[in-house]
Amino acid sequence: MPKPRTKRQAIRDERKAKRHEKALADFKSSKAAKRQRLEESNGDDQEAKFEDGYDQPRISGPPPADREFFGMLSDEEQEYFRSVDEQLDIDDFFSQEDRQLYLASVFTEARGKELKLACSQSCSRLMERLILMSNTRQKKKLFLQFAGHFLNLIQHRFASHCCETLFLQSAPIVTKELGGERDDVPTDQDDPDEKPLPYMEELFLLTLDELEGHLGYLLTDKFASHTLRVLLIILSGRPLEESQTKSLIHSKKKEKISVPWTSDDPTELNSQLRAVPMSFNLAAKKIIADSVSGMNSTELRVLAKHPTGNPVLQLLLELDISLNLKANDDESGDMTLLWRLLPGAPASLKDATTPASDFVNQMLYDHIGSRLLETLITHCPGKIFKALYKHVFGSRIHSLLRNDVASYPAIRVLNRLSKEDLVAAVEKTLPELSKLVTLSRFNVIKTLFERCQARQANSEIQSLTKALIEALGSDSKSLVPKLCLPESSEVEDENGQEPLKKNRSALVSHGAHLTTTMFAIPGPPSNAVQISLAALPEELILQLATSSAPTSYVLVNAFSTQSRNKAFHKTLVAALRPHAFQLAMSKHGNKVLNTIVSVPSKGDGISIPFHIKELIMEQLGQHEQELRDSFEGRRAWRTWKGDLWRNRRGEWISWVKEFDSVPGQAATEYQSRRENGLRNSNSNNAKSTIRSNIDDFTRKRKRGIESAS
Repeated sequence: MPKPRTKRQAIRDERKAKRHEKALADFKSSKAAKRQRLEESNGDDQEAKFEDGYDQPRISGPPPADREFFGMLSDEEQEYFRSVDEQLDIDDFFSQEDRQLYLASVFTEARGKELKLACSQSCSRLMERLILMSNTRQKKKLFLQFAGHFLNLIQHRFASHCCETLFLQSAPIVTKELGGERDDVPTDQDDPDEKPLPYMEELFLLTLDELEGHLGYLLTDKFASHTLRVLLIILSGRPLEESQTKSLIHSKKKEKISVPWTSDDPTELNSQLRAVPMSFNLAAKKIIADSVSGMNSTELRVLAKHPTGNPVLQLLLELDISLNLKANDDESGDMTLLWRLLPGAPASLKDATTPASDFVNQMLYDHIGSRLLETLITHCPGKIFKALYKHVFGSRIHSLLRNDVASYPAIRVLNRLSKEDLVAAVEKTLPELSKLVTLSRFNVIKTLFERCQARQANSEIQSLTKALIEALGSDSKSLVPKLCLPESSEVEDENGQEPLKKNRSALVSHGAHLTTTMFAIPGPPSNAVQISLAALPEELILQLATSSAPTSYVLVNAFSTQSRNKAFHKTLVAALRPHAFQLAMSKHGNKVLNTIVSVPSKGDGISIPFHIKELIMEQLGQHEQELRDSFEGRRAWRTWKGDLWRNRRGEWISWVKEFDSVPGQAATEYQSRRENGLRNSNSNNAKSTIRSNIDDFTRKRKRGIESAS
């Protein structure tokens, strides 16, 4: 039988019931209040407000309408396209013709389903892959299928990526057609009665017509803003493969869609400035004008601090300056984005109370707005920059360099200073250098060294080196350990806990970049780093080689830099030689080990004796099988020509001694190019070419040895 209820249990149940009733009453009252606020807002035609009181920045055009729904793929269709994706990934085709026939059949099957594929979570990646593999004619047909729906597609989570890929892959075609080259002629498999396809330029302009009047809310849309950046870069003719362009287009989480082959090779067009028609320049100017025409100064500032709108505004500002600088050199000309941000400049920058000065001061310390200020400083006309430096940055450049946000715009300022202004800035910063080291502003110190070297300010370089050594402990030997190998206690926060791992890696990366920069400057900076490296114990040199990529490049640069100390390179390699196998198996140490073999055995200022290389190779030979079982190990074995050493020792000796007549840096570059060629060669033709080159090299070496004997 169950245990009878006690008085204490009855009290607990009563309290529980009261709490439940109270929670239910609170929920009903909050629900009623929400309903009342909703009804009040529905009766109001006013726009939503930001928390800080600013109006929501909507430039022009109506608010986004309801999204179109294009339907869903059936289970059979999804299964078919999934099998197509697997087949294209395997790339098990006998010839290029078979690939093209299979791809044509896939496009035939996908006809009428393109919009469903682009919006499908499981098949949108396949659509991107098909776009990457398609020819010009197939790209144009996709444009025509998407036409009339681009406004909805670029706002879709999955379809927006398909649109970006289609635009980027179609951009080189515009340049080709501008030169009179067309490769979209119908084939035998196409319908002879089909109308000729339009030029790619016309398709882009029709797409822009669809987006006209809607740029206001697209600037801050989570997905459409990326597509707008892509379109602006295409219209401007900027390189598509440039690292800065890629970071501006894609987020860090962007998934890379790879293909085993492509029907054409637009890499050359993507890596350089592209010729674009005049209509593209006019379209870019119109987009800039339409984007800011309905915005007041307050809305522009809100957009500048918006995490999604700021990158688009950066690109708009950069294009506005490059396209309209000559046309609007006079302040009385048409208002462009630059003059909207800095009204009345450069004269208005003299007064700290003007809107232009207020805008710069507001953006300077904002972690998002400062990025727009960096773009403005980098690309603004000379008369604007001179006024900015004289009235805003010049008097407080040393304090701005200490700030964790304002230091980045200040670095952009240093990059544009003349020698006289740079010398003045260095003189103001020297007393603050110890604070920069304490705050780990190594990127600021690196910029000071680079600009002084570029402007040939030799006395300032010596002063910076002396001040840096004093800030790090008044001993040159502590330079590398403090910059590249900080201890946990040195990077602890105020609570005594170590910060996030990525923050510590950022500090190490900045310190290693500063060390590498000092290596490249002959004289006191390079000598100080060499003294510090030579004084490191063996375990710290090994840690430097294996802990991270930036620190490993410090040693790579050390083996490529000449030194007055003849024992410098020998000291480093003597510390690393007992750990050759560990270096070969390390992701980062592998680069250091592969650099050693290309250093000359005899040379002025840079040399590593041949017998040390031979000892390293013998140590690698003892672990041959273990090296072959790992990717890094195979790369080291291939770079050191382990098979040649094992089978034809005389030829290996001759190969190593060939580096004696080649500068160390040139030999290192040759080795890296050869590794990249072997690693990236996917086709049989490339592999056979490399194999034949190796055989030719072997035969020539063999003939040389026989003739010598």
